[in-house]
Amino acid sequence: MSRVESFVVDSQQCAALFRLGRDVEAGLVMIELIAAMQASFDPMPQVTQQQWVLLLGQMFECQEAQNWLALADYLEYELVRLLRDSLSI
Repeated sequence: MSRVESFVVDSQQCAALFRLGRDVEAGLVMIELIAAMQASFDPMPQVTQQQWVLLLGQMFECQEAQNWLALADYLEYELVRLLRDSLSI
């Protein structure tokens, strides 16, 4: 399994935890996942880094508001799209 596909699977599993109401566990998984992904986005072009930062901001806003379903959507759809579009090159 490629690094990108590994991130995709981990993102989808984290989203599932949020959907199941396991927000504490999912939050810890999300922090580890974001830390692992950050190194992959560092060498990317500026526009990709900006998309990453914008997405992180939206995800953290959902986390602060405890909007777990929206956060799960960002993890499962928006983050996966960004990963595949940016890192699969």
